[in-house]
Amino acid sequence: MGQTSVFWLRVALALYSLGLWHALLTVIRRRQRLLGVALASFCVAAVFQLVSIVEEGFALGRFPVANIHQSASVVGLLITLLFLAVYWRYKYESLAVFIFPIVFVCTLIASLGHPVEPWSSPVLRSSWLFVHVVLALLGYAALFVTCVAAVMYLIQERELKSRKPRAFYYRLPPLGALDDLAYKTLAIGFVLITLGLITGSFWALVEWGTRWVVDPKIILAFVTWGIYLLMIFTRWTIGWRGRKAAYFAIVGFCCAALTWIVDSGVHSFVKR
Repeated sequence: MGQTSVFWLRVALALYSLGLWHALLTVIRRRQRLLGVALASFCVAAVFQLVSIVEEGFALGRFPVANIHQSASVVGLLITLLFLAVYWRYKYESLAVFIFPIVFVCTLIASLGHPVEPWSSPVLRSSWLFVHVVLALLGYAALFVTCVAAVMYLIQERELKSRKPRAFYYRLPPLGALDDLAYKTLAIGFVLITLGLITGSFWALVEWGTRWVVDPKIILAFVTWGIYLLMIFTRWTIGWRGRKAAYFAIVGFCCAALTWIVDSGVHSFVKR
């Protein structure tokens, strides 16, 4: 990828980050925030991303989809254009909570397809890694609470339907309180793992180069992030609560646990 096309792509990424910020605020505060600003930035970002793709295509002499980074850029632009067309026609504001993060992540992957010089300061490198690990751990902790609340919800619901609830039933919180706890911890956990994913991606690019994106542990991390994003989206758009949301939370945390324990070559807690 040419230097100029990378520059325009990273300008687009910075503009897309306003959409991501809007989505994260919406998840936490349960209402739309900064939608007008985010939509305007998305429109401008799409122009810069198109310029980047066209310039890269001319430089290569072909359509730039030869690798995962180039393909991610094209996919991100197509999703953006489709979303803007749908929003212009139907004004589906809730769709932004799902689309904005997806486009940001696609563009993030695309923009990190160009090697950068390693950090000269070991302190900066270790500090950045520390921030990534802390964000990931806090995110997993919050999502673990989400899973526990989901399991308690299912137990509570089952006891309510039985004719003779057992003694521990009376010690469980009400269903409404459990559902609210699950959403709050889900929102906090999603924000934290999103930030952890971003910081980890930048750190991996510097340390490992462009091969970071095909590491199994990182792929699983993106899949886990996608599952939790889908949980947020279904709750916002079709009101998935109760049993469906509880099962979804359990599946999501199982995937998160798998991500944590997978031991891959370049991304491992085990020293070789």
